[in-house]
Parts: sequence; structure tokens; C-alpha cells
Amino acid sequence: MFSLPDSWVWDFWFADDGDRYHLFFLYASRALHDPEARHYRASIGHAVSADLVHWTRIEDALVRADAPAFDDLATWTGSVVRHPDGTWFLFYTGATRAPGGKNVQRIGYATSPDLVTWQRSPENPVLAADPRWYETLDAAWHDEAFRDPWVFADPDGDGWHMLITARTGTGEPFERGVVGHAVSADLRHWQLRPPLTTPGPRGFGQLEVLQAEVVDGRPVLLFSCLAEHASADRRATGTTGGIWAAPAGGPLGPFDIAAAEPVTDDRFYSGRLIRRRSDGRWVLLAFHNRGETGFVGAISDPMPVAWDGKRLSVLDS
Repeated sequence: MFSLPDSWVWDFWFADDGDRYHLFFLYASRALHDPEARHYRASIGHAVSADLVHWTRIEDALVRADAPAFDDLATWTGSVVRHPDGTWFLFYTGATRAPGGKNVQRIGYATSPDLVTWQRSPENPVLAADPRWYETLDAAWHDEAFRDPWVFADPDGDGWHMLITARTGTGEPFERGVVGHAVSADLRHWQLRPPLTTPGPRGFGQLEVLQAEVVDGRPVLLFSCLAEHASADRRATGTTGGIWAAPAGGPLGPFDIAAAEPVTDDRFYSGRLIRRRSDGRWVLLAFHNRGETGFVGAISDPMPVAWDGKRLSVLDS
């Protein structure tokens, strides 16, 4: 387990340079006392490992910017990819306060030659919610949701795609969560597209920390949502929420959100799938969310996963 004695650790993502795994994680000081306050004090830390179990913390990747800036409140969840020219790109969520106190989320990036020293792009932010397709500030929610960029190369070699945690502007508030979408030819310039899913019953108010993968030959969309932010139909089942997996036709869908099944309960959150180099197995890591005394704030060891019929499940060992 990766934990810090003086800080809570929660959302995270990986980069694999072929020799070491790089863990980028959100953290905030326990001196805040209230775990909910961590969201507005988040920085992006960095650790490295040879086996996904034993981690060595190194210098932080990013902290919030000086105001005024799109990321002057906090730096939140993202992903890392490598450009064909060798440059590493760290896409992340920047949060700032809108008049009235609600937070607005937009997406920017930083670049690095070595995964250690990062420079923000002067073009930030590169993406923001467009009200033609996505909810902006709304009375039903505490934020303008447009975050957690998951970036990957087009399967056919045609540029890059980004999946985004977002909501549509109409419908039941706790059914509006959608998979936002943007495309780029070069990782630097992005075009926003309509969402890849539609809201509806058995949906979610937010699909957090999206990841699309093909696990053992079967496409899947991984996301997280707690019961308090799920549709009435989901809450009626007695779910606590946690990490979910939805059937997918491929990395770009179609995604069947209504058919999503839980992978874990709310003891874990913000799961990430990664294929372990040592044995080729797919494993899930997540942060420890709910413990006996409340919020935990540490990242789990790898948990092997496999398909159990139509369901992606965590194995006992």
C-alpha cells in the first residue's frame, strides 16, 4: 500500500517508462482535519516503483498556480502519455472559483522530457465545458464538472482521444453524467466533441476517473461513483457505489452505462487498471476510501482482475 504519514492520498494515474512505473497522485495535508477539505488543497505528487507494490516518493509534479489562473484553486486528476517525439504529456484538471464560490473545472497539460521536471503549457487551459453539449454551472450541483482527462492514442493511428468526466445540461441531475470526448492530432491542440454517451435511468450523476481498456480481449469502461451521486434507480438497489465497469464496444464505445456493474463497493474508489509487466496480468489499484473510522486516503496494492461471465471482478489472490 502507498500511503503518506502526514497526508491523505486519493486519485492517481500511471506512466510506464519500460523500466519503472510512475505514480502520479493527489494529496493534501492531514492538518486540514476534515478529509472533505482536501479537494481544495490538492497537489500532484509523484512516486516510482519497479513492481507496483514498493514505492519511492520523489519530487512533486505540479502544485496549484498563483491567481488568477484556471488552476489556482487545485490541480486534480489526469493522465500521462508519451508523444512520438519522446515528450511526456501530463493532462490534468485545473479548478478555480467562480463568482458565488462554486468551482469550475477545465483541462490543461504540462510537458516533460523525463517524467520528473514538468512545465505547464502557456496555452492552458486547452479545453472547457461547451454549453452546446455539456452542463456548465447549474443550481443542482456544486461544481461545473469537466475533469479527469483520460488520453490515449487512436486505435487506428489517427491522432489522440480524450475521455472526460462531464454532465449534460438537461434531465434528472443524478442521471446527467456522461463520457465527454475531445480529439487532437498533436496532443497540443484539442477539439471538443459531443459526449459518447447519453444520460438516462440507471445512470449516474458523474462518471469519475474514466478509463477505457481492453482487458483479456474484452473492451470495458471503468469509472467511479458513490451512491449519493447515482440515479434513484441505482440507489434503490441498496448500492454503496464505488468502482464500476460498463460494457464497451471498443475504446471509443459504444458504452452501455445502464448495464454497468460494480467492481468494488465504496471501500475503494478511483480504480485504475494496468497490465503488469512481470506476468502480463491485468491488475486494479484503487484508493482506500471508507474504513472503520471514516476516510482512509491511501493507495492499494495491485488486485488481479478477471472476467466472471459478463462482469469484471477482483480475484481473491
